[in-house]
Amino acid sequence: MSSISQRISNELSVKESQVLSTIELLDEGSTVPFIARYRKEVTGGLDDIQLRQLEERLGYLRELDDRRVTILKSIDEQGKLTDELKKSIALAETKTILEDLYLPYKKKRRTKAQIAKEAGLEPLAIGLLENAEQSPEEFAAGFIDKDKGVEDTTAALDGARQILMERFAEEASLLGELREYLWQGGIVFSSVVKGKEKEGEKFADYFEFSEAIEKMPSHRALALFRGRNEGILALNLKVANEDELDKHPCESSIANHFNISDQGRAADKWLLDTVRWAWKIKIFSHLDIELKMRLKEIAELEAIKVFADNMRDLLLAAPAGAKATMGLDPGIRTGVKVAVVDETGKLLDYATIYPHQPRNEWDKSIEVLAALCEKHNVSLISIGNGTASRETDKLTQDMMKRHSALNVEKLVVSEAGASVYSASELASREFPDLDVSIRGAVSIARRLQDPLAELVKIEPKAIGVGQYQHDVSQLQLAKKLDAVVEDCVNAVGVDINMASVPLLSQVAGLSQTLAENIVTYRNDNGAFKNRKELLKVPRMGPKAFEQSGGFLRVVAGDNPLDNSSVHPETYPLIEKIMQFSERDVRTLIGDEKYLKSLDPNKFTDEVFGLPTVTDILKELEKPGRDPRPEFKTAEFKEGVEQIKDLKEDMVLEGVVTNVTNFGAFVDVGVHQDGLVHISMLANKYVKDPREVVKTGDVVKVKVLEVDAQRKRIALTMRLTDDSRDHKAQSTPQKSAAPRKPAKQRNQSNNASSNSAMADALLGALKK
Repeated sequence: MSSISQRISNELSVKESQVLSTIELLDEGSTVPFIARYRKEVTGGLDDIQLRQLEERLGYLRELDDRRVTILKSIDEQGKLTDELKKSIALAETKTILEDLYLPYKKKRRTKAQIAKEAGLEPLAIGLLENAEQSPEEFAAGFIDKDKGVEDTTAALDGARQILMERFAEEASLLGELREYLWQGGIVFSSVVKGKEKEGEKFADYFEFSEAIEKMPSHRALALFRGRNEGILALNLKVANEDELDKHPCESSIANHFNISDQGRAADKWLLDTVRWAWKIKIFSHLDIELKMRLKEIAELEAIKVFADNMRDLLLAAPAGAKATMGLDPGIRTGVKVAVVDETGKLLDYATIYPHQPRNEWDKSIEVLAALCEKHNVSLISIGNGTASRETDKLTQDMMKRHSALNVEKLVVSEAGASVYSASELASREFPDLDVSIRGAVSIARRLQDPLAELVKIEPKAIGVGQYQHDVSQLQLAKKLDAVVEDCVNAVGVDINMASVPLLSQVAGLSQTLAENIVTYRNDNGAFKNRKELLKVPRMGPKAFEQSGGFLRVVAGDNPLDNSSVHPETYPLIEKIMQFSERDVRTLIGDEKYLKSLDPNKFTDEVFGLPTVTDILKELEKPGRDPRPEFKTAEFKEGVEQIKDLKEDMVLEGVVTNVTNFGAFVDVGVHQDGLVHISMLANKYVKDPREVVKTGDVVKVKVLEVDAQRKRIALTMRLTDDSRDHKAQSTPQKSAAPRKPAKQRNQSNNASSNSAMADALLGALKK
């Protein structure tokens, strides 16, 4: 059996020494961001993605080994552990194979097969299996025992059949063979439950649908399972042309495995009937559930990955920066909530205006906004994209025209999760006397200034940039998203004198308690002057300081290195560089030409290797650089405010709000996102939409089709596309089986039908 380190090494295509070193660091309590950034020599330069994969596989394989030990102990205690079985268990590389091997020895409820064995019928079952020449009825006559409940030959043969059925169903190698056959050749058929047609209209694309189980995309699989869970769809797993066959192919596999065949012998028919019953009653029902679960797990993992990728893009979106900002949380009857924050995010002022129906205080609202902008020198206006967003956007535009001297910029931002934050305990502590709706406006303003700093306050899955997030494992989703948040926060770095508790708690090595202690210390003692001062914070030990020190920034502190990603442990290396160059660190920082001229090899030693020296010289060139892109905004077209305003072939600018495996959703300012199908993202084949777009990107799109009644908008990023061609290619598609391999399908020709299907799922997708 390969060791855990060997297996991970092979799976990640890295050296085993890299894996062993990383495992040691993880076991010592080091975090992935810290290892990725500051232990490159130790790991051989593994990046954060590789390290996350390693950490995940390490957990799985250790759980597998723990389970292996438990199973070996259980079978040994039963006195049934043979050398061959022990070897098979030792070689089992997945939990599924391990559980297959354990199945015959697992403690279970008293089965019909066990009852038959207790009645002494096992020799009858084995005898017929090994010698089909003998007559089942005649052989069974010798096993009649009324005291044991075996009344006649029929009862004896029924008991023998139960024993063989259980044996067939617990043969590990056979189960593995059948499982893979069904996975590679199985087709999932969905049909509408009788009488549920109207209730389940949103699943209409799946009322008569089929697709190969192994090829089914994540979003379709999760749609099918949601339909089944809601009682709308029935799902069946079959092989091609199964209904037309006299015998299921898997029955033949079972018979061949046990050398059962129709040779005209006395027991052949009885044995073949036993095989058929074993398949239908025991084996298929077990594999049917298992393979659907496998499909669901794979679909969930892909959906979680999509959510995580979108979350990463959203968190690393360009910040507008430290500018006084006005946040507008639009509403109609309840009014528009207004909050003004200063460049640090501190609340300065707030109000509620009623520009829309029923009060229609348009002019008054404009004057209130203008007065607040002038009073607090507002530079940016952030408008939430919910109900009345475009109307409020128009109000702001009118205000800017009437008061052009204000020189403010406006843009619409996603308000996803703002309501969650506003009702949270954190918001209650920060603004105990503030109305919940005003807190939402504060969040909308702050997320424009710095999306990362604000969004970390919200439970990741409440931000809503995933597909079917409520249908997947919440534990796995939370774990994955937490890792994404941690990686993003540490990639950017945190200003220790500005950061909130939620932001600090995402820094490598800092717990919630430590984050709270840092803020308390800051409030009691004033701003931190240097990183060393962190060691005075209660419960900040050497390990926590080691893990977090490089990710915490002290702006305008005693030491300019404290405002960089240079780790405090490497400051002696900086001294070495300073001595060599005969220059002070303040003159070194930013001198890109000189720093590039230095040979990193001159500064390496037994403590600091080439990767560390190289990273430090790059950081000194541009200390504290933000990896996030430059801030820019989309300009929504004037006069296009509702879906009815859209016209075919209209070219618009929009913001990507969500990226899925089948395309990207784009906000063009009409309260309903449009879909750019994967085939419409570029003038080339696109395997993964994220190769082309990311959440938050500003893109140009063309309108191909608008269905105002069903709120469906088909868009394209291929601006030479024509809506007439799109309509000509549109054909209904209810069944996708049999499907050609992906490379053989013309992606463009299927665009319309797949787009329609994806649009039909939009409502479910965003829940």
